[in-house]
Amino acid sequence: MTNPLLAAALVGVGGSLGATARHVVALRIEGRRSVVAVNALGSLALGGVLAASVGSAATALLAVGFCGAFTTFSSFAVETVSTAAGGEGDVAVRFAAANLLAALAAFLTGSTLVAALA
Repeated sequence: MTNPLLAAALVGVGGSLGATARHVVALRIEGRRSVVAVNALGSLALGGVLAASVGSAATALLAVGFCGAFTTFSSFAVETVSTAAGGEGDVAVRFAAANLLAALAAFLTGSTLVAALA
């Protein structure tokens, strides 16, 4: 995409939608489970979008904007550190591992599914 203003607008719109969707998930699923859910779902979507080669405008809107705002490294970090600081180091390690494995598996699944359908 050659127009940086259009790219920024698409990222902004996608980000707004992704942040709103993230909030909706947090209303439905509480605590650490919501963090794993959004990171896995966002990674699944990101894998699909990138495998689909949808073009730079759709990539800005969906991959950078929506998936970037929907997934949450900051909440992952806060939950991991606060769990460990609360004396549950073993739970923090399991949470961190589950989050990483779920996100990687979901990304690979999304990209594999879209590539198979294309």
